[in-house]
Amino acid sequence: MATIVKTSSGTWKALIRKTGWPATAKSFRTKRDAEDWARRTEDEMVRGVYIQRAPAERMTVEAALTRYLKEVTPTKRASTQAGEHKKAQVIIRHLGKYSLAALNAEIVAQFRDTRLAGDPDKHGKLQPRSNNTVRLELALLGHLFTVAIKEWGIGLPFNPVSNIRRPAPGSGRNRRLNPEEQNRLLQAVDKHSNPMFGWIVRIAVQTGMRLSEIATLRIRQVDIERRVVRLEHTKNSSPRTVPLTAEATRVFTEALANPLRPAETELVFFGEPGRDGIRRPYLFDKAWTDAKRAAGLEDFRFHDLRHEAVSRFVEAGLSDQEVSAISGHKSMQMLKRYTHLRAEDLVQKLDRLARRAPAASKQRSEADSKTESNA
Repeated sequence: MATIVKTSSGTWKALIRKTGWPATAKSFRTKRDAEDWARRTEDEMVRGVYIQRAPAERMTVEAALTRYLKEVTPTKRASTQAGEHKKAQVIIRHLGKYSLAALNAEIVAQFRDTRLAGDPDKHGKLQPRSNNTVRLELALLGHLFTVAIKEWGIGLPFNPVSNIRRPAPGSGRNRRLNPEEQNRLLQAVDKHSNPMFGWIVRIAVQTGMRLSEIATLRIRQVDIERRVVRLEHTKNSSPRTVPLTAEATRVFTEALANPLRPAETELVFFGEPGRDGIRRPYLFDKAWTDAKRAAGLEDFRFHDLRHEAVSRFVEAGLSDQEVSAISGHKSMQMLKRYTHLRAEDLVQKLDRLARRAPAASKQRSEADSKTESNA
């Protein structure tokens, strides 16, 4: 039976002590509210469906995300960690003051729609976010609730993110480089004072490796003799071996022979020492922006080089399985999103097939004639 007492502040406190359950208490403005809560709670205990909601009511989304970034995020890859910290700040700005118990599907759906429509910038202009950006933000929020329920023991009846529609995934970029654009881009990157910049761009378009995979390469991973690169840490956590074209082999040979490489680092592409004296991967964000502008390719992204490489593998006649072995795509659906064939190239291929068809038909006719004469 619940105990209802009036506190010194004028509120009413309901205290429930029931065998097999932890002591539970909550304060209300009126005695009737306290009695109603106590009755409902005792009924839930009898039916075995009681969930202790007090921790969820006390913990805000901001506090939960802070704990998540401290305990869960460090177990993920470095690139993922940086992205989650940025997404967390967005979620905190919109939903940080809500308690976990107060956050329902309707509020989460409003957050989704607001992000898709766009947050106002400092000038009041809306900046819409892509479907994929919002999908990733919702994924982080949803996993936060999953961890809170399953691992932190936060009493919540359901995950509110699982009850809303996720934005449809984008169709993927289809930006390709034509030969003239590639020449302009390579000329622009070659003007940079650091040759590593040009080597990285060429390797990306020749191998289809991700920037993170190229930037973190160690000397021991590059086998010039066998013309392969062995990737140990990839986005999907599956190691793979990437074959090198003749051009990629030439570039890697130059990079490994870099006379400026200090003895204390194994990185193929190294940056200046940090405050701790450790050299980290070479960063070239500003150089890339300047090179794109100089080449007139401001709409081009570094990741588009991977799209270009994968598309060229397909155009060269490699099978889907061969291309996925090189690129690391686990599903044919993802590979399809990253592969964009030029329509004009397909026209040329159709023309070649059309020219072969009459010859093949003639050969079959001659073979049939020989068979008949022999008979």
